[in-house]
Amino acid sequence: MRSMRFYPEAWPLHTAFVIARGSRTEAKVVVVEIEQQGVRGIGECTPYPRYGESEASVMERLAEVATAVERGVTREQLQQLMPAGAARNAVDSALWDLECQLSGQSCWQRSAVAEPERILMAQTVSIGSPEAMAFAARELEQQGARLLKIKLDNHLISERLVAIRAAVPDATLIVDANESWQAEGLAARCQLLADLGVAMLEQPLPATDDSALENFIHPLPICADESCHTRGDLPKLVGRYQMVNIKLDKTGGLTEGLALAQEARQQGFAIMLGCMLCTSRAINAALPLAPGARFVDLDGPTWLANDVEPGLDFECGAINLAP
Repeated sequence: MRSMRFYPEAWPLHTAFVIARGSRTEAKVVVVEIEQQGVRGIGECTPYPRYGESEASVMERLAEVATAVERGVTREQLQQLMPAGAARNAVDSALWDLECQLSGQSCWQRSAVAEPERILMAQTVSIGSPEAMAFAARELEQQGARLLKIKLDNHLISERLVAIRAAVPDATLIVDANESWQAEGLAARCQLLADLGVAMLEQPLPATDDSALENFIHPLPICADESCHTRGDLPKLVGRYQMVNIKLDKTGGLTEGLALAQEARQQGFAIMLGCMLCTSRAINAALPLAPGARFVDLDGPTWLANDVEPGLDFECGAINLAP
């Protein structure tokens, strides 16, 4: 017999995190613990208002499935029991952790993915003045980051990017607009990004406006984030996007995340691996997806004033996994 408990946590950030949708000063997460045979598996999710989620709604969803989980539901059964989203991710992650401990295998072994010694990842530059963003980019590069994710809204796009590129001429840049742009003028903005050597543009338009990307000619890859949650979204992305951003809080856990990655690659999409603001618990659950991703964006815990203990071994621009 299993037992399951779940509870919310708030983790203050060391610096405000600003994107097109607003500013955050703390990471609000929900933790799930599932205990069986004296072993405890832990999972974590970050409820996201953009997807109609809140701490209260996730807690309610977890309460609805607690009995089924305690009666021994499997990860495969969980995919039918719960819809994709943050709540399922927390349970799925806890079950993965529990299975690994009970079997004596690592998540790498159970997912049949070779474990690297080090994962290179993006460090995020949040929205600010052109000068502030350029300063932040330079600071991150000087600390070791080689891949920078630039958050933008619909203002000062050229000014911000020109300042950043001047500050870090050798860094690889990817840009995330978080649905804040419009179809009108998108071609010119894509050309600006290409001229500045930007490697990828993430979710420029609202997901409801994806049809504007149909047969859209552009000089750099465009990645679907808000437009891609599970395998069921892939058919509508063909001909519109070249890459998909997989986040466990969207897929509802690693189980669907691995399946989405496999099917996306089969359909010709490149993979980006992302995260919400979270602790190392959430990042640890997503790690098996990292080796197959073109871009890894798992810097959520690096925004925390303090991470969970024990946490992953982060350095600026990388996660060290070597013992």
